Amino acid sequence: MGDMRVLIADDDRTTTTLLSATLRRWSLEAIVARDGNEAWQVLSSDAPPSLAILDWQMPGVDGPDLCRRVRNDPARAHLYLILLTARDSRADIIEGIDAGADDYLVKPFDLGELRARINSGVRVISLQQTLSQRVTELEDALANVKRLHGLLPICSYCSRVRTDGNYWEQVDQYIAEHSSVHFSHGICPPCSDKIVSGELDPEDTTPVQGRSAFGRLKGRLQALMMRSKHPPR
Repeated sequence: MGDMRVLIADDDRTTTTLLSATLRRWSLEAIVARDGNEAWQVLSSDAPPSLAILDWQMPGVDGPDLCRRVRNDPARAHLYLILLTARDSRADIIEGIDAGADDYLVKPFDLGELRARINSGVRVISLQQTLSQRVTELEDALANVKRLHGLLPICSYCSRVRTDGNYWEQVDQYIAEHSSVHFSHGICPPCSDKIVSGELDPEDTTPVQGRSAFGRLKGRLQALMMRSKHPPR
């Protein structure tokens, strides 16, 4: 079962001793409370145990009232609660479940039944923890998602786009800032053919900011070709 912590709340010392020894054999850490007030102190702490076995009748706060307190506290409503009692009528079981108990165990209890009910609680707690982790991961992912939407003004000459702040940016820069897309620059076959055939004038001296997309691409390619012909000494 792992190192899960379990609260045992019962004013009967024999019961708490038996339960504590049994839980330790099952590799569970037992925390004992002698009455309802002490049990609530444990449950309302910053790090309460994930599972609690609560006696119905205790001094201070009884088991059903403890269940109601836990369920009314959003920070602790996920705790798994088992009511332990000598009451075995259908009305008592309904009252205990209605109070917020997840399960119900009648004294004197069988150790095999106790183990089965605790195993059931451990499974529920594990599923809750897994679900909580998945929700956190989804929230983190959604927080990092950026969307492109609406009308996007783009210059038909230099291919810059106008941002919401009325600034003009390169289209690849704008898309990278508003999405999870990352660009790797290259040369497509049509542009490569145009450069090789001379359709893009190598004597074009138009500043980079004012060139067309082909002009900017040509300038980058020419710079690479010059470097390959005249490597640094």
